[in-house]
Amino acid sequence: MPKRKTAVAAFALLAGGMLVTNASADAPTPGSGPAQAMPSPQEQARMKSYAPALRERIVRLSPETKAMLRQLDAQHPRKSESATMRQVMQEILADYLSMAAGVAADNAEQVADSGRRLANHRIPKGGLVAYLPPEKITDADLATLPAFNDAVEGGALKVAAAAEKGDMQTAAVLLGEVLTGCVGCHQRFRGVPGESPYLVTGAAARP
Repeated sequence: MPKRKTAVAAFALLAGGMLVTNASADAPTPGSGPAQAMPSPQEQARMKSYAPALRERIVRLSPETKAMLRQLDAQHPRKSESATMRQVMQEILADYLSMAAGVAADNAEQVADSGRRLANHRIPKGGLVAYLPPEKITDADLATLPAFNDAVEGGALKVAAAAEKGDMQTAAVLLGEVLTGCVGCHQRFRGVPGESPYLVTGAAARP
């Protein structure tokens, strides 16, 4: 099946959305739009790599959410077969810090290169949904991804453009907006990094 070209200004943190679904969930019908497109062979292969519980959550998503996630995924041709989500996020953080250092040092080329590298980050093995809490794989939660993607990846490209114009003041302001997008996405999907569900805290911890 020929690949459809898609264009969208969105992200994700990370996200994009890296969704696959089964053919029966999205089988096209006469007069159907792009939301009813058949999954690609790559999508079907990724779906098979998911545990049954994850596949079940994905199949429940609306056709519109699945289409949106496909569009986000299409923005990122760099698909890793080994890097985890945490490793990809470490790369994104390194690029962000490099942008900040470039702004502080008035190094426009460093800012532009780092910003574009962040916007074109790789996708982790299995895609984004493989790393989300199951309760967050819903139409309502995933609908926030485009806005986060626009803030983080779109914002990084704006920082790069401002730096190339020599406007480091604007680049610095935009850099803060990128970080705000990162924080918002983390609060929505990640929770407190490194927190263990096996630690007893508060009143329950008292003898």
